[in-house]
Amino acid sequence: MSSHDPKDPAQIARMAADPQVKRTARDFFDATCKFRYTYNFSWLGRPIIQYPQDIVALQEIIWLVKPDLILETGIAHGGSLIFSASMLELIGGEGLVLGVDIDIREHNRVEIEKHPLSKRIQMIQGSSVDESIARKIHALASGRKRVLVILDSNHTHEHVLKELQLYSHLVTKGSYLIVFDTVVEDMPEDFFPDRPWGPGNNPKTAVTEFLKTNRRFEIDREIENKLLITVAPSGYLKCVED
Repeated sequence: MSSHDPKDPAQIARMAADPQVKRTARDFFDATCKFRYTYNFSWLGRPIIQYPQDIVALQEIIWLVKPDLILETGIAHGGSLIFSASMLELIGGEGLVLGVDIDIREHNRVEIEKHPLSKRIQMIQGSSVDESIARKIHALASGRKRVLVILDSNHTHEHVLKELQLYSHLVTKGSYLIVFDTVVEDMPEDFFPDRPWGPGNNPKTAVTEFLKTNRRFEIDREIENKLLITVAPSGYLKCVED
């Protein structure tokens, strides 16, 4: 810990291990999910659909890594793309945000493209696990020195595992591979009646399988421990090997 950094890792670990704190955080998460809490927030005018805690974590990671490419699967209203672009704008340089979605709604595309930060954003429409889309992404990533990957599209085990297999090797040592909505594994079974994912079939199960055979990444537990409230428990993966 830096002498200028008031963060105390030991205190964070004790807080995260406290049963009452863990229960309170869990109760808050479950209760607010019923009210679509993540839809309450925007970033520079675009809905971001994230918990504020995860937004802060992303800010810390991007500022630390200073990537020259951020790959995001899943676009929705574009708030996350705008967020990443705003961070790259602050960092300076030629950093690019590459967003991929199987269905980029026209009204969302229009709003993203007319945003002042659109100069740092490129979008590809298509499935992130389609081989032709993957080839386009790899071509755009070629030559980039520091790459950060954020997976937040289809949340089924099969889809996320395929994304991990296709894009994990783009992530450079010291950067992160962030898998959102791993929290699905810990939610009630009847919470996703209209979705193909749920407990036993979700991003966390994909991460667990992925890490069995990939030693380049390890879960950064301190991030989720200090957040307490996050949609990505076990989903902040730090790249520790070239």
